Amino acid sequence: MPLRRGELARRAGCNIETVRYYERIGLMPNPTRSENGFRSYEERHLTRLTFIRRARELGFTLEEVQDLLRLVDGGHYTCAQVQELALRHTDDIQRKINDLHRMQRALKEMSAQCSGEEVPKCPIIEILSETS
Repeated sequence: MPLRRGELARRAGCNIETVRYYERIGLMPNPTRSENGFRSYEERHLTRLTFIRRARELGFTLEEVQDLLRLVDGGHYTCAQVQELALRHTDDIQRKINDLHRMQRALKEMSAQCSGEEVPKCPIIEILSETS
């Protein structure tokens, strides 16, 4: 049974603007139009939108999602190809985690220099304002 855009978005767990955006950038294929001019989505659209949403939830960039979809759309992908993309993404996640830990340490060090009192001078502001 054909779906309208709102129902497609609801069933996939995203919003209508997301569907529109994915159509505009080419992640989602254009739907057919019914006789009354409404977009008519099929189960394949729901499957694809769900795939995109889940990949995005795992932190894949839009470019990485496009890479995955190219493999799927080509129909000649191997598990090794998908694994390579997933492991590359895992490395990116680890780099981000390391960066977040560095930022956390820096903020803790700056905060340790602050008295936390109701005074007009704050070491955190001074550190952030340093030009050298």
